[in-house]
Amino acid sequence: MSSAPVSTSPAALTTAPLRAPTLMRRMACWLYEGMLMFGVVFIAGYLFSTLTQTRHALDNRFGLQFFLFVVFGIYFAWFWSKGQTLAMKTWDIRVVDALGQPITQARGLWRYVLSWLWFVPPLAVSWAQGVSGGEALVLVCGWVAIWAILSRFHPLGQFWHDALAGTRLVHVERKK
Repeated sequence: MSSAPVSTSPAALTTAPLRAPTLMRRMACWLYEGMLMFGVVFIAGYLFSTLTQTRHALDNRFGLQFFLFVVFGIYFAWFWSKGQTLAMKTWDIRVVDALGQPITQARGLWRYVLSWLWFVPPLAVSWAQGVSGGEALVLVCGWVAIWAILSRFHPLGQFWHDALAGTRLVHVERKK
């Protein structure tokens, strides 16, 4: 595999060799994305509570969770169809399809749904076993570490939800 960075232009993505960013860069991007999502949650939560006239944080809890799930799906599908979220731009990472082309919003939405494999298995186990919040956090963190390390077993070093979605994360050269 070539170690030369890939240009950000869609035409160059088809001719230059694609290489996956390092696991550390992808996880740093993942954590940064999580921090940026606080702003999205704040705005969406404020909008939801205003529109539904929610006065208490636990009122309409499941409605708010569903609303945030939809807002996150729209956010990620839209940005991924453009190639990058803000965090991905910061870490020089782009999402493309298996051939190196930009992904569609439908594929971005499919990638979003599959990305919940990072959280659903440990949360389901936590719910089924009735574990406490602290124990659930340990399960989630352990599963995230395992899921990230499993990318080492993918032939192209990709996360498995990307392989299932037909997408790839690639390193892009920063524009000067």
